[in-house]
Amino acid sequence: MTASTFCLHLPGHATATKAQSSPGLRGRWAQWLTELRIDVDLSGRDIQREFDALYDRIRTNHRTRDAMQPLTLHLRGLVFRLREADGEYFVYAIDPLRNRIVAYTVFNRLVEVDRRTDRHLRAPHTKVAHGYRRMGIATAIYRWWLDSGRCLMTGARQSAGAHGLWMALARDYELAAVRIDATKRVQQLQMPPPPGFFDALDTRLVLVGRDCSLADFTQPVACNGR
Repeated sequence: MTASTFCLHLPGHATATKAQSSPGLRGRWAQWLTELRIDVDLSGRDIQREFDALYDRIRTNHRTRDAMQPLTLHLRGLVFRLREADGEYFVYAIDPLRNRIVAYTVFNRLVEVDRRTDRHLRAPHTKVAHGYRRMGIATAIYRWWLDSGRCLMTGARQSAGAHGLWMALARDYELAAVRIDATKRVQQLQMPPPPGFFDALDTRLVLVGRDCSLADFTQPVACNGR
């Protein structure tokens, strides 16, 4: 694989959907969300070995290899591949000079939500190898997803780094707090939520993609959660 194999470019930030909030509101968001569950640690030392084993499996499995499509991203000489399987999307960042995967994002389906909501939301999870962090890889991938007109929801847990990324993206995309109810529907919360509300595992954050609307997959709920 060589760098010339892929002629890719990163979509301009001009396509981003602007958040429906002022700088002051973003500041209040930061205060409201201090209770959000941030306890995931994805900084394991064996990430690169995991990626190398994954790359070997891809190279030796022609069906998986053939299913991977070039992704229109270009970031610091890296190339990106996209694979879809059973409604989940897998993005691989590859260093062509070293011939190895250096970052990986999966956009998971959410078993917690109903079929109607499933059409709109995916939960992203990213791992980045040491030496490739703070390059904006996850930011570029998440922007590509959101600019493609799709939305993101947090999982039940977030790493501190992932939470920081979501807050940064909230400058350009609408950020909302939601709750998944007992019928697997997503309820949009009035803000600010009551103290301790984010202690519950059914409360999440959503980033709204370009040309999307929360009304497409949410219903309003009172701020007391009833």
